Amino acid sequence: MEHLFRYFLIGYARMCDYMDPISPQSLGTLLADLRARRPLVHHITNAVTMNDCANVTLAIGAAPVMAEAMEEIGEMVGLADALVLNIGTLSRQQILSMTEAGHCANRKGIPVILDPVGAGATSLRTASALMLLKELKISVLKGNAGEIGVLAGADAQVRGVDSWGVSGDIVTIAKSLAKERRIVVAVSGVVDVITDGARTVYVSNGHEMLGRLSGTGCMVASLTGAFSAVSKDHMAAAAGAFTAFGIAGEQAASAGNGPYAFRTALVDRIAALSPEDIAGQAQIRTG
Repeated sequence: MEHLFRYFLIGYARMCDYMDPISPQSLGTLLADLRARRPLVHHITNAVTMNDCANVTLAIGAAPVMAEAMEEIGEMVGLADALVLNIGTLSRQQILSMTEAGHCANRKGIPVILDPVGAGATSLRTASALMLLKELKISVLKGNAGEIGVLAGADAQVRGVDSWGVSGDIVTIAKSLAKERRIVVAVSGVVDVITDGARTVYVSNGHEMLGRLSGTGCMVASLTGAFSAVSKDHMAAAAGAFTAFGIAGEQAASAGNGPYAFRTALVDRIAALSPEDIAGQAQIRTG
């Protein structure tokens, strides 16, 4: 009995280690850990933003790999520290590849990030996202308000890959979905909402220029994979990714140029981002 009690205390202490309060300082430390470990993030993502996702993964300090051939998925997941699934340019073969990769990641015990791009716009996207949520152990579900609302069963509208609104309070919807699925739900917006159902973090960093560039949501999913690879607290990882991306967006916008110059500056700012930047510039609150 004494041994069992000792194991319980050790397990509880380890849980507390990665459930520390989320703060600007802790997110800065998480970036330092990421840069020190340089995790490999396996992507099965969309053709439109694949290069951008690879570049921001490199810029934040991780290593990207894009591979979806069934013949190599098992080997590639075996090398990876996180898996990012993005349904932006979906096909039947890609769905099969995502499912196989997700099962491999689950067996290995590495985090899986799902970006349900355009869920709600077509029945294929909605059904595929719901299937992946059912079949796989997803660590972080990252999407806009419309996508998250649709997957939660709320009255939401998605046109193309953009949210056109959701009926009801998105915070309540996200919390309920997180509890039901036992996952972290990260909702992008003017203020990003990240919740595991019990804890909620609001991230106010960002700039309107991020909305004038395609693929910024996909880039955040890649950063979420990189941060999740080095933290067992996937809610803190998502908060770190959104905060880092938002701060970089603010810094890039100060150049005052057009969208494509902003894109270049954004990657540069992500690469130059320091733990001190996050600790000093993070605009987060918990609730």
